[in-house]
Amino acid sequence: MTAPPRRILLAVTGATGMLYVTALLELLAGHEDIELHAVISDSGKKVLRLEQGLAPEELPGIRRWFAADDFTAPPASGSAGYAAMLILPCTVGTLGAVAGGWCGNLIHRAADVCLKERRPLLLAVRETPLNRTHLRNMLLLHEAGALICPPMPSFYLHPPDLPAMARQFAGRLCDLLGISIAGLPRWEGL
Repeated sequence: MTAPPRRILLAVTGATGMLYVTALLELLAGHEDIELHAVISDSGKKVLRLEQGLAPEELPGIRRWFAADDFTAPPASGSAGYAAMLILPCTVGTLGAVAGGWCGNLIHRAADVCLKERRPLLLAVRETPLNRTHLRNMLLLHEAGALICPPMPSFYLHPPDLPAMARQFAGRLCDLLGISIAGLPRWEGL
């Protein structure tokens, strides 16, 4: 008897960096052990269209979509049993809402659920420069158990182009979620 797939919630907000979303979905393609559910903000839909020319329903590998204003959706409850949540990319507005415990939409509520249930929550915060409020909110979430993982490329791996750079970062996110991705470049030392 095979184990049921791990359910992971992907939340997409309106920050720049949709290249990371498509790279992540490419890496997860064919992973039968992962069941990916997703929610996207209205601004996330606009930025996805602007940067990738895609609508959410055109993104491959998402088993189930939830509306950002649907507080009756499974991710709004700890009993739904998601293994982890990733907010990619994460706006500083979403960062602030989650850090402050404000549940203005399903993304905020699902993140709050992950924190209260002590489940992995990764936020790929996409902003620069960072002000004192951003840094304070990052620290609050770190102390609450979240992982703050800004999209930082690993240039020592010499990515030949932007898609390769995005793929390497998406692979790092998979590592942090406990998902093994074969064939990714890894640092082997000198």
